[in-house]
Amino acid sequence: MSNQGYIPKDLTFDSQGRAKLIEGITKISTAVKSTLGPRGKTVLIESPDHLGGITITKDGVTVAKSIFLDDPVENLSIQMMKDAANRTANVAGDGTTTAIVLTEALIKSGNVHITSDLNTTEVIRYINKVSEQVLCMLKKKSVDVDDKRLLDVASIAANNNSDIGEIISKAYEQVGKHGIVTVEKSMTAETYAEVTNGIRVDRGYTSNLFINNQRKDECILEDVQVLVCDTEISNILQIESVLKPIIQQNQKLLIIGECSQNVINTLAANVVRNGLKLCNIIPPNFGYKKHELMQDIAISVGAKYFSESTGDDLSLINSNVLGHADKIIVGKDSSVIIKHNQLTEEIKNRIEELKEQQSNAKQNEEKKFINERIASLSGAIGCIYVGGNSDVEQKEKFDRVDDSVCAVKSALDEGIIAGGGIALWDIADGLGGVAPLDNDKDAPKEEKVAYHIMYETIRTPLIQILQNAGKDYKTITNEFKKTKNRGKQNFGYDAKNEKYGDMFKLGIIDPLKVTRNALINAVSVATTILSTNAIVTHARVNQQK
Repeated sequence: MSNQGYIPKDLTFDSQGRAKLIEGITKISTAVKSTLGPRGKTVLIESPDHLGGITITKDGVTVAKSIFLDDPVENLSIQMMKDAANRTANVAGDGTTTAIVLTEALIKSGNVHITSDLNTTEVIRYINKVSEQVLCMLKKKSVDVDDKRLLDVASIAANNNSDIGEIISKAYEQVGKHGIVTVEKSMTAETYAEVTNGIRVDRGYTSNLFINNQRKDECILEDVQVLVCDTEISNILQIESVLKPIIQQNQKLLIIGECSQNVINTLAANVVRNGLKLCNIIPPNFGYKKHELMQDIAISVGAKYFSESTGDDLSLINSNVLGHADKIIVGKDSSVIIKHNQLTEEIKNRIEELKEQQSNAKQNEEKKFINERIASLSGAIGCIYVGGNSDVEQKEKFDRVDDSVCAVKSALDEGIIAGGGIALWDIADGLGGVAPLDNDKDAPKEEKVAYHIMYETIRTPLIQILQNAGKDYKTITNEFKKTKNRGKQNFGYDAKNEKYGDMFKLGIIDPLKVTRNALINAVSVATTILSTNAIVTHARVNQQK
């Protein structure tokens, strides 16, 4: 029997395999965790093409994405750590470094405490149980964001840059807490914010191949033609008269409409192979709501709403029905369409019509829907333009601003907690060595071990922040105990200014959403690795004869 077409595999088992995984985790974590906190260090990254390009960054996800190892087993753990960091960044916009620090700590603690006499599956079950308790405690510690705290969140997320923090916080003050703020590169060295008009659509791209911004998994296009159509496009030839001038004039196109899978595949293939600058999203909502929202979108971009329900024939479609957007940002689940000009008379008239409809609406659900449409049509979108004196400086600053904007959004979504690792450290006081389980003879051994593992894990972010600041964490945390015995809450240490105090009053705070997702993703990756007994990798065969 021929082996042609088969790829040989290497197998690694039990403790040997886990040791390799942990070695990979240690390498990526050592590189990333040095960036944590106000006194975190920068990392230099060589360009992938080895042509002398360099990236200087304190952004954890940028560091993580740059790391690949020769050893296949070690590299598997690297990929899993990246996954935890990416998921945290995608959901919360920040916290990638924290996610990696927590993942490493949980794996190493678990590897020590989960001995052969324990049921690993049961320990992992209890780890998940304890993590849920920690998440509930974090929720109870959170508070809503006011304008003062908004500035603090933005500054901290921007690596403690108050100037950037002020620009971001003012942008959110202008667009509102539920508004949208985007980030772009400036054509000058200056960093500043502008507010423009735009509309949000609760739909994302129909194919991953439309993505052109890999860092954020988004499709970003500027100066875009927009087709708004509620008739299913089942054949690419149906929109040939629209696509031809787009291709010939090297323009960009956003299709808001139902497309068959064959059409999506054809469009995506042309994006990849021929450089077509295009994206497709499906219409928002369903039924009459879809029809109304599509009309709103068409009016906002100056397009003709092409619909069979109004007697339009898809075979007659052409480029004259297209609208225009200055910029589109299409993500996995939602899109933003930006128009730099002031509200048109048509949009203003539409808003007035909707206000009249709202006053006549009898059902609360209907009133809410109309109110959302009014807010969308009249909504402002903030844009922060990031400058720099060099490409390297601008790239590093762009990443900081982008992370900060996402962190502010997360803080507005779910509130904030005491920063600097203090919220998790305080929760640890109710776990581990002081947990009531230690004195409970009936508590399963696996449950006690799970508490100790989580206890050691959630203390780690604070310890790492202090180590990066060159401080002895035992000396610092002993001071916490003295103070907390006097009844003070959220007491911690400002590593930047080297002083103790209430973390909220010091302006050292973290978005709950960031810390919550960092822990969730850390537990997910760590428990997977701790339960691994066999690892299958492609054999690295020496090609030399």
